Amino acid sequence: MAYRVIDANEVEASHGVFRGLTAPLGVSAFKVNRLELPAGGEGSERDHEGNDEQEVYAIVAGGGILRVDGEEVALQPGLFVYCSPEGRKQVSAGPEGPVRSGATGGDTSTLS
Repeated sequence: MAYRVIDANEVEASHGVFRGLTAPLGVSAFKVNRLELPAGGEGSERDHEGNDEQEVYAIVAGGGILRVDGEEVALQPGLFVYCSPEGRKQVSAGPEGPVRSGATGGDTSTLS
């Protein structure tokens, strides 16, 4: 099949906030995820230096803050934020409501 459609709401959320969409979509070249943080919630702080994975966050609803190496980026729907593998990052939802983002990631060694 040349395409596949899924409903992210039908994919079980890990830890209540993280939906791994890569396998349900059948993607093999990069990862696709959905992060859903409740008002005031925080994601884990991490980097991808060990696996050389780049990430792009696509903010689809809500608002909050993305901290990257101590700098803060205000998040709102429609924004796309690129993060390099070595960037230490953490997403936090604002107090007014949840933040939902789609994230894609891929190992830089697979790029030409």
